[in-house]
Amino acid sequence: MFPKNAPGSAGHYSDGHLFIDFGRETVLLDRVPLKLTSKSFFLLAFLVRHSGELIPREVLLQCIWGYGARIRTRTLDVHIRRLRKHLGSYANIYIETIFGVGYRFQPWHTRTTSSPLAAEVHPN
Repeated sequence: MFPKNAPGSAGHYSDGHLFIDFGRETVLLDRVPLKLTSKSFFLLAFLVRHSGELIPREVLLQCIWGYGARIRTRTLDVHIRRLRKHLGSYANIYIETIFGVGYRFQPWHTRTTSSPLAAEVHPN
């Protein structure tokens, strides 16, 4: 079950390398399943659901962990580091750090000769 204020459980995300089934809480990278903890999955799902948006640290800490604004912790940094490890060579493409502010998920864009193929988030 998603934490309070986390993204809904329906639908999926899909691009040239990453597939996320929000309902089943599964992630595939180049068709290989990733073994994520629940918190890491919720963090990735939240970032993906807000793709392209800069999400402040405080918002992530509140929505995923339920921490208040005055809590100082490295939990988020540790989980981002673990997510990047799972994403391997795609880590810095997908997860952008805005130092002192927060994080942003950037979808993978595959270029073809005619037009870019954008990533898709499907509600169902």
